[in-house]
Formats: sequence, structure tokens, C-alpha cells
Amino acid sequence: MGRVTERRRTIRIRDGVVTTRPDTLVAEEPLEIRLNGKPLAITMRTPGDDFALAAGFLVSEGVLATAADLRSIVYCAGARADGTNTYNVVDVQLAPGVPVPNITLERNVYTTSSCGLCGKASLDAVRTATRHPIADTPPVRVDPALLAALPDRLRAAQQVFDRTGGLHAAALFTEDGDMLDIREDVGRHNAVDKLVGRALQQDLLPLSRALLLVSGRASFELAQKAVMAGIPVLAAVSAPSSLAVDLAAETGLTLVGFLRGTSMNVYAGDQRIALPTGV
Repeated sequence: MGRVTERRRTIRIRDGVVTTRPDTLVAEEPLEIRLNGKPLAITMRTPGDDFALAAGFLVSEGVLATAADLRSIVYCAGARADGTNTYNVVDVQLAPGVPVPNITLERNVYTTSSCGLCGKASLDAVRTATRHPIADTPPVRVDPALLAALPDRLRAAQQVFDRTGGLHAAALFTEDGDMLDIREDVGRHNAVDKLVGRALQQDLLPLSRALLLVSGRASFELAQKAVMAGIPVLAAVSAPSSLAVDLAAETGLTLVGFLRGTSMNVYAGDQRIALPTGV
């Protein structure tokens, strides 16, 4: 199986001094996800937690909603022409009775929405497709000071980033700020899929009392993944996209961006943020 990091020779130039040394890089390899034996998608990812990544991806696509929907996930033997296993192909088998989506070269509106489709159709598709509507009762209430402390906790837990500087991270926290899980990957969407997939495997969906923090920006795709997992709060250290804000407003997701130090912007769902009286 591919490793999380790899070593490569590099020429280092510092203040005019040239040296040769090995550098530690984050590994990036393709993962093909098959559904009941048929190819469904290929994503570039950091090897590790591949089964969780596949499960989380299928949650975001509306195929899986609970652990009972999943029969098995296995690596495909003989992935190479010579019969050896690359550990870069997984097959997800659905439980009996779980509907199998129509897999074609032109995937349906909801599926392609995660690949950049914009507009009202994509918002409607996510809102109607999720089997975990955001319904935190009583509602999650988060103090801004607690939110402000989360990026440092995320950064402190990024073990592979310390060695490579080349990974995104996503973490789940309780409403009291305790870290539940953290995953790293070369793709921020993969890191979230790994979190959601692990939660599905542990039969923890929906994550109706959890906060999701991502190390980069908050795209429509990441907001979609939060909504599909029933997560009520998504926070990002960078900017959200306009469609992510629209989706958050449509579905009741609390969306926080530019979470840096004691500063942050609340773009939607401010009812879950314990704002000072009079704001």
C-alpha cells in the first residue's frame, strides 16, 4: 500500500548556498471507487483510511446514510494487468435493498453538483437528497471564543503536515470544543469524506451535535458534505464561496469563515453562535 509520505531528492538554495538533500513530501495516488463492482469515481488522495474515504464519498452522494446501508468495502485484487494489487481500487458493496444509483458517463444532477454544478438546481438537490436534515434539538450553541480556539487545536494535531507542509486537515469537535476525530489528506474534500466515512462505519450518523472545522476555504462541496452528514456547524480558516453560503442558508447550516485568531465572519445560521446581546 502507498505510504502517507515519500522522500525525494531536492536542491536547496539558501542565501546563495546550494546543498543537496532529501525532502519529505506528502504522497498522492489515485483511488478508484467501485460500487457493486462497477466503476463510479476516481479521486486523487493521500493513501490511508481508504475505506472511510469511499464510505464518506458515498454519504455525500446520497447513496449511504447509515452503517446498515453498507455491506462491505474491500480492495480489488489484481488491480494491475499482471494480477498484483495496487491498493488503489476499492469496491463498495451495498446492503441488500439499498438502491443502486444509475452509473453512467453523464451522472445525474445531484452527483455532478459535487463536481462544480452551480445554481438553484444543485441547492435543491442537496436539500431534498439528504436523509439527515439539520435538526439539532435543542440547537447547538457555540461561543465565539470556543470557535476561535479550534484552529490551534487542529494545527497541533496535524502530524503529517509537520513533516510535509502539504496537507489539508478536517476535524470534528463536540459543541464543548473536544476533538472527536481528525483526518489529513492532499484534498480537503477527501479529509472530510474520511471523517464522515469513519463516523458512518461507527454508526454515528447523523453528526447532529458536531462542529466541522476545515483548514482551507469552505467550498460548496464541503458545505454539501456537512449537510449530507447532518452536521450543523461548518467553520473554515479561509473564505467560503457564494454558493456555499447559499446552500447554508437553504439548509440551516451555520457557516463560519475567516476563522483566524479572535476574528471570524458568520455567513449563515447565526442562531447557533452565542453573540453578545444587542448584535
